Amino acid sequence: MVVDSLKNIDIYKGLSDDIYAGLKFLQQAKPNIELGEYPINNKVKAIVSEYNTVEVFERGYEAHKHVIDIQYPIRGLERVKWSLIEDMKVDIPYDFVKDRTFFKSPSPQGTHVDIGNGIFAIMFSEDGHAPQHYVGKPELIKKITIKILI
Repeated sequence: MVVDSLKNIDIYKGLSDDIYAGLKFLQQAKPNIELGEYPINNKVKAIVSEYNTVEVFERGYEAHKHVIDIQYPIRGLERVKWSLIEDMKVDIPYDFVKDRTFFKSPSPQGTHVDIGNGIFAIMFSEDGHAPQHYVGKPELIKKITIKILI
């Protein structure tokens, strides 16, 4: 997992053209962006959604085999819990159509990050992540998730 500020996206330019394209989209997006999907290139898309943050994300931790996620609440804050999947037990087996596996029993070394207000998180295949948790109190957030095909 990578956590950083949108102010720093130029350092990702040489890492991956697709990651940089997703970060550039986030940096240029406005809070009034409409809900829905936005193609960025043939391997990258943005999904804009709204939901209420919760105390406990009932499905647990998820991970993807074929996409990298970049997550950023453009309105509100969200706590994302994190743990390496190698330390967890599969709870719901891999769903090929949705490209996700759900896990439980996070590692004692698991942690969390609070994203939004300029801070984004990049989740790779080994990163079990449990989004949708509130920071302080529940709130309706608008979130942009960038999906990068790998």
